[in-house]
Amino acid sequence: MERYPRIEVYTGKIESNCRRTVALCSQYGIEVTAVTKGFCAYPEIAQSLIRGGIKALADSRVDNLKKLKNLDVEKVLLRIPMMSELDDVIDFADLILISEIETARVLGRKAVQKGVIKRVLAMVDLGDLREGFWLDDIVPAYGELLDIKGIEVAGLGTNLTCYGGVVPSCENLGLLVGFAEEIEKRYGVEVGIISGGNSSSMHLVYDGGMPTRINNLRIGEAILLGRETVFGTERENYYNDTFVLKAEIVEVKEKPSIPIGEIGRDAFGNVPVFTDRGIRKRAIIAVGKQDIHPDTLIPHDKGIIVLGGSSDHTILDISDCEADYGVGDVLSFDLTYGGMLGGMTSPYVHKVLVE
Repeated sequence: MERYPRIEVYTGKIESNCRRTVALCSQYGIEVTAVTKGFCAYPEIAQSLIRGGIKALADSRVDNLKKLKNLDVEKVLLRIPMMSELDDVIDFADLILISEIETARVLGRKAVQKGVIKRVLAMVDLGDLREGFWLDDIVPAYGELLDIKGIEVAGLGTNLTCYGGVVPSCENLGLLVGFAEEIEKRYGVEVGIISGGNSSSMHLVYDGGMPTRINNLRIGEAILLGRETVFGTERENYYNDTFVLKAEIVEVKEKPSIPIGEIGRDAFGNVPVFTDRGIRKRAIIAVGKQDIHPDTLIPHDKGIIVLGGSSDHTILDISDCEADYGVGDVLSFDLTYGGMLGGMTSPYVHKVLVE
């Protein structure tokens, strides 16, 4: 018997998206590092990325990199490492993002003790205000990193859009290239990798506007969901229905659209706001915010209105649906990146791989 809620993962479609992305980026001399955190680094899904031409996989959690240890590709730790996890980082990551000199020193000492050399990518904050050495600090910091035994500085990287929403552009990514050239001139070294960000940088690739010398991107959503992330456009010839949530209806009733009584805070500490649509036919599906936030659901039935939810329930307005849904029926939803991330991480949502 099928179990719900479930996410059906279409690995063939992911492979197709990946192949298109790798081919497009290669036209501009850009290698793609595929990000696995969106699907909790399930090795079977990661293999579809490898079949699509990927030579490096990246994740923000060391525990996820451990799942990938048997795959014969480079492993990249996306999140700047904690001091407390450096021993595991050395064992399971081939390339490590760094933004603190002291972390690099400890990493280097531990690497020397283990008889290895670890490659690091010096991160630059170009204004998004997440991780990275600041603009005035990156060149001298790079010099300090070069002097640390036990590490090899593989190049520069940056991250945009994820926190501050700063859009990657020729101007700000051009700064990254400029820092690389200044470093090469000052220290007489080659900056091998210049990593220009994540899926939000793909719009520059699509438009042919990526600055020269940007030779790496760390791509998750643009492959997994076939979406350009800055403007949210779905790419032609890409699959967007790669992760499909299926959830079972547990209640169908006609009820008012505004609660009765004084409105206080909900279970998550927020004061909800409601729109009065009169008496409406409502369905409850057995999946909630503990798994997937209601705002991340994209119903296949366009007559469905997602109203909201609690920890365990998502409430839908089905008044405008042509289908006569009842208890036990199963509804399907595409997912935003946040929905995919939450659902694939939740132990309460079953995962089913589909070729």
